Amino acid sequence: MTTYYQLHDSPTGELLLLSNGEALTALHMTAGKYVPAMHDDWVRNERLPVLTQTKRELDAYFLGKLRVFTMPLAPQGTDFQKRAWIALTKIPYGEKRSYGQQAQIVGQPSAVRAIGAANGKNPIGIIVPCHRVIGANGSLTGYAGGLYNKEFLLKLEGIL
Repeated sequence: MTTYYQLHDSPTGELLLLSNGEALTALHMTAGKYVPAMHDDWVRNERLPVLTQTKRELDAYFLGKLRVFTMPLAPQGTDFQKRAWIALTKIPYGEKRSYGQQAQIVGQPSAVRAIGAANGKNPIGIIVPCHRVIGANGSLTGYAGGLYNKEFLLKLEGIL
């Protein structure tokens, strides 16, 4: 299967957008953790509809004009990770959850650390909003895109 990509400038820095041609499979802040290395077989495509839609919706989000993303998503991970990421998409714009609350929602209240690990491996940052999950004491804990970007996104949404 072909992987298509685009790079996109944003207030959080350069973003790497990946797609299988039908859905967004990854969105990484290129200065963050867990950014995949570019592959020779990836195809840059500036007109692929799902990537064009993603860029348009991200721009609207950063301008405060979009609260719900609508592009199709296809993140790759374990069944547990996918359940954790689905739970993230249920956190409304402008709201936050603790890792414990997310573990409860996933149906595994004792899996707080596993939830944190799954959130850290979230391949579709910003759109699958792991930035909305904070420590039980209200602290801003880990974020693959950097805590400064987590703080920026939370302020953008009026959470901080």
